[in-house]
Amino acid sequence: MDDITDIREMYNLAWDSEDNRLQRHQLEHDITWRYLEKYLPPSGANLLEIGCATGQYTIELARRGYKVLAFDLSPDMVAGAKARTAEAGFSSLVSFRAGDIRTITDLPASSFDAILLMGPMYHLVQRDDRLLALNQVYQSLKPGGVLFSTWISRFGIFGDLLKKMPDIIFRKEIITSDLERGRDPDWYRSKNGSFRGYFAKVDEIPPIHAEAGFRTIELAGVEPAISADDASYNCLSGESRKLWLDLLFKLSSEPSMVASSRHILYVGKKPVN
Repeated sequence: MDDITDIREMYNLAWDSEDNRLQRHQLEHDITWRYLEKYLPPSGANLLEIGCATGQYTIELARRGYKVLAFDLSPDMVAGAKARTAEAGFSSLVSFRAGDIRTITDLPASSFDAILLMGPMYHLVQRDDRLLALNQVYQSLKPGGVLFSTWISRFGIFGDLLKKMPDIIFRKEIITSDLERGRDPDWYRSKNGSFRGYFAKVDEIPPIHAEAGFRTIELAGVEPAISADDASYNCLSGESRKLWLDLLFKLSSEPSMVASSRHILYVGKKPVN
């Protein structure tokens, strides 16, 4: 089992940047919500959210009437999300815990109508750890329940790197390792708030879910067609924004689009029998 205390500490230090992340990446947020609205059970259902961060999805889920158990690896994120949820008036619908999904053993079996695993798979660089996390949530999901998991695309990240870190192209060892293994070289560890994660290929995502027992419903890129150009979407408003969102949502499950998105959303179901 990989030691991810560096990831926990990174997020303990990252409240501000994580809190406005979805404001910077609005298309990711809007398309993710389209899929949540499409596949979540009716209001009032019991949800497990793993990777709640600052509560951006948590509070909106509670506002729509869902009962949420929200987890995050970072105690500081949990404390902030809990305070924000109380301020919004939804404490009665949301409970919080800090912890690592790989080692939590007391979640009740077959008790949640849907599970959001949106964030943890970014940082589990070992396949066994990714499968362990999926097995954990599978046990907690009711038969017929829906799982939403998010992944960073191995090839979609390069638009972001070109925009933010163009000089990384001279770091051949890092580029080669990311392309071939989906992770930085073994000598690299997250430090000083830097990101250490796993970047998945599209064709590995449904099989690892199937290994845990899930049946695939959808696989989508939640930033189709824009690469790292968030600003062009963020500036849209009114009918123009709605029409572009309608089109990009339609394109989001097109296979040729999925791998080029920075983030990939998997939607699957636990079979009834």
